[in-house]
Amino acid sequence: LLKLVESGGGSVQAGDSLSLSCRATGYTSRPYSMGWFRQAPGKEREGLAVIDPDGRTEYANSVKDRFTISRDNAKNILTLQMNSLKPEDTAMYFCAAAPTLPQLWVGSKTWGQGTQVTVSS
Repeated sequence: LLKLVESGGGSVQAGDSLSLSCRATGYTSRPYSMGWFRQAPGKEREGLAVIDPDGRTEYANSVKDRFTISRDNAKNILTLQMNSLKPEDTAMYFCAAAPTLPQLWVGSKTWGQGTQVTVSS
């Protein structure tokens, strides 16, 4: 059973950078596409960035110039580098995995428990 555990969240100032990590355990021989999502209070969960096993990436327009997703397949670690953070980036950030990129954006997926990011002005 695939399990995802996020880390790296915290409280920062606007303009700061923060790096989130997600460790996958219980990995099977089938490679997963993985991604980052976030949910702010009172808002729907939104997809931010996804990456397939070969390193192909897709980003939401809202973050593509500030966030970078990467993965280390040997260590089963997914990373989200967030730069120039804004107060509106405040949210719970979740790691997720699915067999394909399209399914990761809109289909059934495995979720981590989330890590909180708070950006103050």
